[in-house]
Amino acid sequence: QVHVVESGGGLVQPGGSLRLSCAASGSVLRFNVMGWYRQGPGKQRELVAEITSGGTATYSDSVQGRFIISRDNANNTMYLQMNSLQPEDAAVYYCNVRGRALFTNAPVDSWGQGTQVTVSS
Repeated sequence: QVHVVESGGGLVQPGGSLRLSCAASGSVLRFNVMGWYRQGPGKQRELVAEITSGGTATYSDSVQGRFIISRDNANNTMYLQMNSLQPEDAAVYYCNVRGRALFTNAPVDSWGQGTQVTVSS
């Protein structure tokens, strides 16, 4: 299995920036995708951005142009640089890692516990 831990959340004013980090450890995966999801109060969890092991990134329309996802494959770490934050970006942000275990080919779909992002003046 893969253990996932997020960090970097906090309180920021509208227009400000935050950088989230996600560290994954455990099983070695192949063809893996790492992604950021968020869940605001009373809302369903939604995809924010995801990135493949090859570096291909996709974003939701709501964050395109403001957020940047990146990853460090050598250290199994993913980042989300969030700029121009707005109150509607406030949510618990979750890291997700999907792929297949290298030796067993078993599917892996692991989530972190989440980190709170609050956007308020």
